[in-house]
Amino acid sequence: MSIHSRSRPFVARGLFWLALSGGTPLAAQQPITLPQAIALAQEQGYQARAAAATRDAARHRDRAFYARLLPQLSLGGNVPFYNRSIIPVILPDGSTGFRPQNLTNSSLTMTMSQKLPVIGGDLFVTSGLSRLAVTVDTSIRSWSSTPVQIGIRQDLFRPNATVWDRREETVRSELAERQFLEAREDIAIQTSALFFDAYAARVGLDNAVKNAAVNDTLYTLNKGRFEVGKIGENDLLQSELALLRSRSSLDGALLEHQRAAAALRLALNLSIGTPLEVAVTAAVPDFEADTARAVAEAMRNRAAVQDAELQGVQANRRVTEARLNTGMGATLQASYGFNATGSEFGLAYRNLQEARTFQLAVQIPFLQWGAHKEGVQAAVADRERVTNLSRSVLEQTVQDAHFAALQLSQARRNLTISAKADTVAGKRFEVAYNRYVIGRIAIDNLYVAQAEKDQALLQFVQALRGYWQAYYRLRRATLFDFATGQEIL
Repeated sequence: MSIHSRSRPFVARGLFWLALSGGTPLAAQQPITLPQAIALAQEQGYQARAAAATRDAARHRDRAFYARLLPQLSLGGNVPFYNRSIIPVILPDGSTGFRPQNLTNSSLTMTMSQKLPVIGGDLFVTSGLSRLAVTVDTSIRSWSSTPVQIGIRQDLFRPNATVWDRREETVRSELAERQFLEAREDIAIQTSALFFDAYAARVGLDNAVKNAAVNDTLYTLNKGRFEVGKIGENDLLQSELALLRSRSSLDGALLEHQRAAAALRLALNLSIGTPLEVAVTAAVPDFEADTARAVAEAMRNRAAVQDAELQGVQANRRVTEARLNTGMGATLQASYGFNATGSEFGLAYRNLQEARTFQLAVQIPFLQWGAHKEGVQAAVADRERVTNLSRSVLEQTVQDAHFAALQLSQARRNLTISAKADTVAGKRFEVAYNRYVIGRIAIDNLYVAQAEKDQALLQFVQALRGYWQAYYRLRRATLFDFATGQEIL
């Protein structure tokens, strides 16, 4: 009689216990594969949604930034301003008297402004209309209009904030996209770990059910042998102890299976109680990860590279600002337009006259007690710090990609060896079991073969887990899929 046929009653009892504990036999539901689990986690998992929200926020900020560089149209004014007060008034005889005054002032101004990308100034065009009504002893009403006025405001010998902002935003938007891709690969790594936790728990449960069934059969067989005097009491007690231990291991395997399934269900954002079973094959992608290619792709795709570039731009900006903001500077403002005034609305747009303004404000510091020099040196030292930290990060990125490729190759070799060892150990236990049944080996040898079979099975599951973890770590380290030869987007 074979092992599987003799253990069938106890296997049935184990599956019954599994059903009572909330699990479901594999054949009763559609199993989920590792790629399906990762796709589900990246689509609807809580971490995936948070990563997508972070990326979307960065995209909105990027669009808002460039929208602010387009012409801006605004409307402002007072509608109206009212003031009633007692004011001093010069009387006809030259004396001063006090009279109540009612003042109403209404104004509207429409302004279109545009950032000048090259020089960093502001170009503006305005059009305004205002009405003034003053009543003291008599009422005076007047209108004033500025149909059009064009002007410019420009800082001289100062950092061009618009240019620096544009440089930062270009790198920052690309950084956000790279960080989103890396976040998705982080989710893939975490999901694969939870997936193989569930798979290992399932394999461990199946193995525990089979071991308990085998030990139950052996104990029944040994009781019969003991009664006819073929074995001693020590062998019978050893068989009973193995049975008790296998039943205890089965209870632990049941609990571990429930915990692992619940953790995977949470990562996939599935409701509590949703049937979940995993399907795993020993087949893995057949490719070789070249270390040089891995390093090149990492330096092209990783967010760390973009982050180092962003920090470099910010450090250079701080140096420029330290050199120019506290030194000599000037502000130029000039405008040209037309305006007119009249006692009636229509008269305010007749007989237009030129309106010109020009202002050059100069700031020249004479005594700073070395503050300017020290500020520049501090910014330069900070830039040196950023440069060295960035180099360290980039070198670490190179190493991560290099060893991730090597680790994947090692994981593949380890998987091949573990698969062979699992097959050999399983065959050895089957031979040992059959030889023990016919009385050709001692019970100690049988239990040694059983322990080696369990260990080989565990090592195979861990090797399979290690391969897929290495596979997704390589994707994370390079943002490149070597299986398809395509960049991860």
